[in-house]
Amino acid sequence: MVADLLHVRDLRVAFPGTGTAGPDAVDGISFDIRRNRVTAIVGESGSGKSLTALCLNRLTPPGAAVSGRILFSPPDGSPAFDLLGLSGTAMERMRGRHLSMVFQEPMTSLNPLMTCGGQVSEMLRHHLGMDGHAARSATIDFFDRVRLPDPAGAFHKYPHQLSGGQKQRVMIAMAICCRPDLLIADEPTTALDVIVQQAILHLLRDLQRSYGMGVLFITHDLGLVETLADDLLVMFRGRILEQGPVGQVLTRPDHPYTRALLACRPAAHPPGARLPVVADFLPDAAGADRPTPSTAPPRPAVDSAATGPLLEVRDLVVAHPDGRTGKPTRAVDGVSFDIDTGETVGLVGASGCGKTTLGRALLQLIRPTSGSIRLQGLELTTRSENELRHLRPRLQIVFQDPYGSLNPSLTIGSTLTEPLRVHGRLTDERQRRNHAATLLSRVGLAPEHLDRYPHEFSGGQRQRIGIARALALDPDFLVFDESVSALDVSVQAQVLNLLADLKRQLRFTALFISHDLAVVRHVSDRILVMDEGRIVEAGPAETIFREPAHPATRRLLSSVPGQPPPADPTGK
Repeated sequence: MVADLLHVRDLRVAFPGTGTAGPDAVDGISFDIRRNRVTAIVGESGSGKSLTALCLNRLTPPGAAVSGRILFSPPDGSPAFDLLGLSGTAMERMRGRHLSMVFQEPMTSLNPLMTCGGQVSEMLRHHLGMDGHAARSATIDFFDRVRLPDPAGAFHKYPHQLSGGQKQRVMIAMAICCRPDLLIADEPTTALDVIVQQAILHLLRDLQRSYGMGVLFITHDLGLVETLADDLLVMFRGRILEQGPVGQVLTRPDHPYTRALLACRPAAHPPGARLPVVADFLPDAAGADRPTPSTAPPRPAVDSAATGPLLEVRDLVVAHPDGRTGKPTRAVDGVSFDIDTGETVGLVGASGCGKTTLGRALLQLIRPTSGSIRLQGLELTTRSENELRHLRPRLQIVFQDPYGSLNPSLTIGSTLTEPLRVHGRLTDERQRRNHAATLLSRVGLAPEHLDRYPHEFSGGQRQRIGIARALALDPDFLVFDESVSALDVSVQAQVLNLLADLKRQLRFTALFISHDLAVVRHVSDRILVMDEGRIVEAGPAETIFREPAHPATRRLLSSVPGQPPPADPTGK
C-alpha cells in the first residue's frame, strides 16, 4: 500500500459575482495527506478550513469557482488522478467508498425520518452491494465498534432518540463502514462535553490505526490537536501560514499567528488574567472585530457579606416524564446552593447531567417541580406568569448560539430596544436608541451597527450583541449557557476579556455553564460540579482543580486534552 494519499496543489476557491473584493476564500494552498496519519487544520472561523475540506469531497457551495489540483493516489499503486477532473457520477462513487466526512453537527447531518441503522445500511448496500440481511448485520457490528450502547437496539432508533455523543458515533460508523482511504472530520467534538469528546477522539484514533486511514481533522482546539494529530496546518484568511509535525509547530511556532493562537488559550494564563488576542500579535488581523474597552463608570461596589446571597436555591427538583415509561425522571434532583452578590459561579458536568435545565429553572424559563429559588429573599417558584413578567428584567440569559437566538429579520437596533419598550424603560424611541448605542459601545461595537442585521456580523460580534441584549435591562443575575463554547480560541479570548471588563464595571452576578473546564476555571470564583442531576462537589475554583474530591470531578478533569490526570485523594 502506498504511503501517499492526497496531494493538494495550488487550491483556490473564489466566489465571483458576490461583489466582494480581496483574496480568495481559499488562496492557493498546497499540502499532502499520508495514509495512517492524522493531519489537523487549525485557524479562526472564516480562515477557509471547512471550505478546504468541502473541496476535497467536491461539495463546495453553488457559485464557488475552484481551481488547482487534488491528486488522489489509489491504494493499489495505480497512477494518481485529479479529483477535480472527475465527472459527477465518478465523484459520487468516490464519496463514502474512498472519501468520507464527519460533520460538526450530527443532528443536521442525519436524516430525521430514517432510523440510524437504516442510514448506515444504505451506505453498505449502495457502495458494497450488500443485501439487506448482510447490511443489517454489518451495521450492528460497526455500531459495536464505535461503542454505541445496545448496538442492536440503536439500529432501530431515530436520531432524536440518541444523545449528542451517540449521534456523533452513528455518523462515524456511517463514515467508516466502507473503510474509506480518507476520513475528513470537521469539528466533530465542538459541542460535546470533555468526557464524550475524549471518547470520540480515542475512537477516531483507534479506527484510524485499525484501518490505516488518512484523517483530516479540522478544529479550533489546539489541545485536541496535541492529543490526536501527527501533522498540523495553520490557516489564516485562506492561506496556510505554517505546516509541519505537530510537536514542531506547537513547541517551536515560526509564524506570529500560530504563536497568537497558542497564547490566546485560557489554560496558558492565571485565572482572571487578561487574555492576549490575535491583534496583539498581528495588528491588522482583527480589525474592527477587536472590542474597545468601555469608558462607562462602574457601579458602586457591593458588600456581599452585608447584603447576603443574591440567589438562594434549596432542594430544587425538575422532573420530566420519561418518553418510554411515562414516569417522571429527575433532570435536577434536590439541588441546593447560594450565589453571593457579585460572584461568578461556574457549573460543569457531563452532557445530560442537568446543567442547562438547572440554569433555565433558575430563570423560571422551566418551572420547577418542587423546591425554592429566592432572589434577594423574594421567592420565585410561587410567582404567577404575570408576576414573573415584572421580574424578568432582573434575570437574563446569554445563549450558546447567538445567531439562533437573534431574530434575523430585526436590525440590531430593534433587537436592543425591544426589551426596553416591552418593559416600559425610557420615555421615547430616541432615548431607547441612544441607550442601545451605549450598550453597543459597552461591548466594543459601534453605534452605526444599530442598523445592520445579524447575518452581517461575525460569530464573535454576534455573541457580543447577545451580551448587550442581556445587559439592556440592567439585570441583577445572568446565566451564561455555553456562551463561548462554539467560538474559536481567539474570538473566545476577546469575549472573555469583555466579560471581565463588564463584571468590573457592572458588578453583575452570574452562573457560567460550560463544558470547557479551562474557561470555567478562568472566569469563576467558585465551581459547582453536577452529575446525574445533583451537585456532587462545590468549592473555590482552584481547589476543585487542584484537589478534586468526587469521582465525577476527576473524570471530567482527566478528560481534558493535554492535561495530566488529577490526583485521587483516596489513593485509588
